[in-house]
Amino acid sequence: MVGSTHEPDRTSNPVDVHRTAAERLRHDDQRYTAGRRAIVAALAEAPRPLTIAELLARVPTLAQSSTYRNLAVLEQARIVHRVIGTDEFTRFELTEELAGHHHHLICSSCGDVADFTVDPALEVLLAEAAQQVGADTGFSTAHHRLDLVGTCADCRDAR
Repeated sequence: MVGSTHEPDRTSNPVDVHRTAAERLRHDDQRYTAGRRAIVAALAEAPRPLTIAELLARVPTLAQSSTYRNLAVLEQARIVHRVIGTDEFTRFELTEELAGHHHHLICSSCGDVADFTVDPALEVLLAEAAQQVGADTGFSTAHHRLDLVGTCADCRDAR
């Protein structure tokens, strides 16, 4: 029932992503600078969440210090969010509203994070399970994310 282990279907085209990013930043009294636009574009094109080093490699014109600051501003404006893996590197991706609903495969050996989607019928079951957990615990669920932790094919084959 697992769907694709590569880039999920994006619900917005790049024009919508940039327009939404600009609106969210404006709401927070921030500007959509060239550096922030470059970060958003790189994350929109990436097939998986990126570390800061990977982001800088994709956009070499970015300065590392301003990238940290810009990511903090973009996170505050609900444009990007952090994905925590099993290694020491935080990864960043566009929020679900901008990138589309998907889940993560996290390798406990190398720390790599890959996006995946599931069959719509399974997605319904996951949402129902999340709602049930909320009902059982008194927790008000807004949405769900599924992170599967295990060993990627490269690490498994290296053993």
